[in-house]
Amino acid sequence: MKLTRLFITLALALAWAVGTEAVVSAAEKGKSNTPNVVLLISDDQAWNDYGFMGHEEIETPHLDKLARESLTFKRGYVPDSLCRPSLVTMVTGLYPHQHGVVGNDPPPPARLANAPKGKQYRDPEYLEIRNTYLRHILDDPRLAEILKQKGYVSHQSGKWWEGHYSQGGFTDGMTHGDRTRGGRHGDLGLKIGREGLKPVKDFVRKAEKDGDPFFVYYAPFLPHTPHNPPERLLKKYRDRTPHLPVAKYWAMCEWFDETIGELVNFIDDSGLGEDTIFVYVTDNGWINQTDASRYAPRSKRSQYEGGVRTPIMVRWTGKVQPEMNEHNLASSIDIVPTVLSAVGLEDAITPEMEGINLLDPKAVAAREAIFGEIFEHDIQHMTDPEPSLRFRWVIDGYWKLIVPHPAREPEAKVELFNLQNDPWEEKNLAEKHPERVKQLTKMLNDWWTP
Repeated sequence: MKLTRLFITLALALAWAVGTEAVVSAAEKGKSNTPNVVLLISDDQAWNDYGFMGHEEIETPHLDKLARESLTFKRGYVPDSLCRPSLVTMVTGLYPHQHGVVGNDPPPPARLANAPKGKQYRDPEYLEIRNTYLRHILDDPRLAEILKQKGYVSHQSGKWWEGHYSQGGFTDGMTHGDRTRGGRHGDLGLKIGREGLKPVKDFVRKAEKDGDPFFVYYAPFLPHTPHNPPERLLKKYRDRTPHLPVAKYWAMCEWFDETIGELVNFIDDSGLGEDTIFVYVTDNGWINQTDASRYAPRSKRSQYEGGVRTPIMVRWTGKVQPEMNEHNLASSIDIVPTVLSAVGLEDAITPEMEGINLLDPKAVAAREAIFGEIFEHDIQHMTDPEPSLRFRWVIDGYWKLIVPHPAREPEAKVELFNLQNDPWEEKNLAEKHPERVKQLTKMLNDWWTP
């Protein structure tokens, strides 16, 4: 009898153990299929303005650590070196000429063409034009909206031009987007980072409590102007350069780095780090002038490396092997396909998305070239991208071709650079290598002919 009871007890214990293991496995499996996603976006920062990218003065210890823990592409790019088109690419997976947002502000009515910007923005007729332009993103795939298919909640903070955060598919956010209340490129969202991280932290805590996978879009107004860093950081850089505006910018880069560290550490310390994918990118480059807090030529808004190049990182602890990738090309058009592939939503990747899954080594190795397009700051036409187009560019290996659009840049020359030997594009080789120009021009035209 005692032996029988023992067998029954052992059988029940075994059944409980197996059942528990099955439940745990199912939970772990479900969790791994819905990792949290955090998109970290720098605003106006050059590709080499990081410690891990070789800058001799700027200190970015938190981003350096993130880079060491990530699959880091040192040769990452954005297709356009202007914030609004660039940001929309990051959440749609489309080039600007595809998603339709090809500049920062739409054209004003003719009677306001020469009026100050402040007057334009307040004009009721122009407000209606600006609100109409916001509808572009509603016709595009949006990462936050797609993630809802798997129960994700999402939060927008920082730079956001596309009206209310819900227009991006976000369930939560900071930007109201009301043009009559100063809504233009982020409004209340621009407080994030500069005034702490409480809204993002509160969102993460609630998502964790509710058991929801989450997507965080963190795009602080940093190191963007105004360059008004904390005095403790400015003091640190004053003696490192004779130019005060440069010292301010360098301090802003470290201030941004501190906020990245605070957010990543918060998620890690909450026990969510291994189940969270971090993606890092910048919206466009920046080279600070020595005499003012303004961008220099060949940086923001330009077709050159100082405008379009950025490191791109993907950290997924335990799933993605950290690596400093020195040679392969990555683009911000890859962000959406990479995230959708990671969370099991490959079917949501549309044929129009030309990016690759950066976590697929074969796709990375097979990539031949990346492309980009530079548009005017002010949009020239509400629905046609071509009137705003200034340049198209392609990088094939280390060869970079820049082709001006004759309608907007009639005096500009075709330029060809070997980035391996000339990373700052100082020597135009177009006349020396006409066959290379012909080959790359065909690649550009096969990609998009305006």
